[in-house]
Amino acid sequence: MNAPTTIDRTAGDLVLIVDDVPDNLAVLHDALDESGYTVLVATHGEAALQRCAQALPDIVLLDAVMPGMDGFEVARRLKAAPETAHIPIVFMTGLTETEHVVRAFEAGGVDYVTKPIRAAEVLARMAVHMRQARQGAQARNALDAFGHAAFTLRLADARLLWQTPLARKLLHSYLGADHEHQLPPTVADWARAQAAARRAGQAPQQHAMAHGPRRLQFTLHEDTGDDEWLVVMRETSDAATVQGIAATFRLTLREAEVLYWVVKGKTNRDIAEILGMSPRTVNKHLEHVFEKLGVETRTAAAGLAMGRVRQLGGG
Repeated sequence: MNAPTTIDRTAGDLVLIVDDVPDNLAVLHDALDESGYTVLVATHGEAALQRCAQALPDIVLLDAVMPGMDGFEVARRLKAAPETAHIPIVFMTGLTETEHVVRAFEAGGVDYVTKPIRAAEVLARMAVHMRQARQGAQARNALDAFGHAAFTLRLADARLLWQTPLARKLLHSYLGADHEHQLPPTVADWARAQAAARRAGQAPQQHAMAHGPRRLQFTLHEDTGDDEWLVVMRETSDAATVQGIAATFRLTLREAEVLYWVVKGKTNRDIAEILGMSPRTVNKHLEHVFEKLGVETRTAAAGLAMGRVRQLGGG
């Protein structure tokens, strides 16, 4: 995606009109301009995608039938990209058959108007959808402002429909670039199981992902409709707990990390994967831990350290 173009939005909300017929563009452009909107135009699908990526309009008025890439494909691509997925799309079409209306909504449209276009109707529908989009943006920004990361997940294909900036940063850190737009199967399966539990009236369970001393906790928050769910994430760190264990038992930080995960019930193989070392190295660290604690078994070491971990807030 290209970086958003800097546009002065104080002059009015930004609208992108996509239509391959110049007369349609002219009529809508004049009506929107007179109503105080800032207007961009595109005459084909590729140009529409480029302008959306550059300018991030507040709403898109999209012709359904165009040569080359049609409006349905443009909508699908906009909704597939986290940067543009939040933008409401109103289809403009002369096709009122049920099949085409269904295609418009399946592609991600929030509404449609029929041709010939009536400017007053378009303006009224735009106002409703832009107000709803602003409320959604305010909610996402509020989550970020309070240190929460959130995204909307479509359960059917584990697709991320939108995500706050903090959520994007955390997902990239824990999952890598391959999962910026789609959750891995383990997290997706958890989300589907929790959604089923919520519908059955059961209490949902969190999902946690470890990365060294840090953990990313996922909570299925609420159903936003159409099999889409809001997921809130929170990152916690075990670093302070590990440092406390090291100070209490006079261990190195690496030994303290190993002991911490022993207390958490992890096997040597689990610990090796979490800390990025071989199981043999984990075993060597454990031998040093046993010697310093004056114990001979994992169970004894865990029992001795468990109370201190709880005092430090790590268990």
